[in-house]
Amino acid sequence: MNIAELKLKFFRQIDGLDKDKLEESYGVLLNYINSTDDLDEWSKLTAEQQKGIIDGIGQIENNKGIAHNEVMKKYKNKYNA
Repeated sequence: MNIAELKLKFFRQIDGLDKDKLEESYGVLLNYINSTDDLDEWSKLTAEQQKGIIDGIGQIENNKGIAHNEVMKKYKNKYNA
């Protein structure tokens, strides 16, 4: 598959996504494009920040997380944004 075919295939897959999946995919792609060495970034975090991330991942793995759209809805309602 050449570059033009790959881009077209990628566009068609993106074009078929619903709004939530499109926004999620955009975030993932943007993070990928802007990423540097993850270990280097991790080492720049404080121990407290690292612990917070690890705790958050644990909460998600134990189904104790709150979906982004639920958090946004709560605070939009709270602050009438």
